[in-house]
Amino acid sequence: MSSPDSAFGPNSDDAGRRVYAGRSLSDRKAERRERFRAAGLELFGTLGFADVTISNLCTEAGLSRRQFYEEYSGREELLTEIYDDIQQRARVAVLAAVGALDDADVYQIAHAAVDAYVDTVAADQRFIRCSFVEVGGVSEAVEKHRVASRGTWARFIADTISTLPGTADGPLDYTATAFIGALTSVVHRWSTADPRPDQSEIVDLLAKMLRDLATQ
Repeated sequence: MSSPDSAFGPNSDDAGRRVYAGRSLSDRKAERRERFRAAGLELFGTLGFADVTISNLCTEAGLSRRQFYEEYSGREELLTEIYDDIQQRARVAVLAAVGALDDADVYQIAHAAVDAYVDTVAADQRFIRCSFVEVGGVSEAVEKHRVASRGTWARFIADTISTLPGTADGPLDYTATAFIGALTSVVHRWSTADPRPDQSEIVDLLAKMLRDLATQ
């Protein structure tokens, strides 16, 4: 007996390009992953990772457990993908903000970069929770991934600083690492504070800190 999908008939022998009801298999898989990411962001970002089951995720996404395990090995992989997506959004925003500046000094560049980062991660309270709370203490594998992501940010900052006139000579790895630690701690505290100080206050604080680290 033919499966429901096969009734439409594939239009190509290429598994990634087979078309069912006018949609390729790769498109269908991409849509499923997007639905699971949206479900994970909503549930991890509101209920917390520990209180969310695979069944909860499937119900929220409107998909089956079989479909979940076709895409992910488990909840940790989904959380990691959501975390990476938020970090990528922030990197794109920072790159755009820095790239839009002409003849700017170190403080101006630092201010634009920090402002873009904070704008992105604080745009959604679920982003904050998944980035700063739920990703911590899940497992050794997730922690290694989080540390590696912070290393990516540190390298980006070090590379950006090294191109600016007036910045310190020599390796900037530890300078950038020190700033990343301050950035994540300050933004986490600010984002969860009640009342929350004006964003401009923490952006100015962090921009001055980066300027001072970069030029000492």
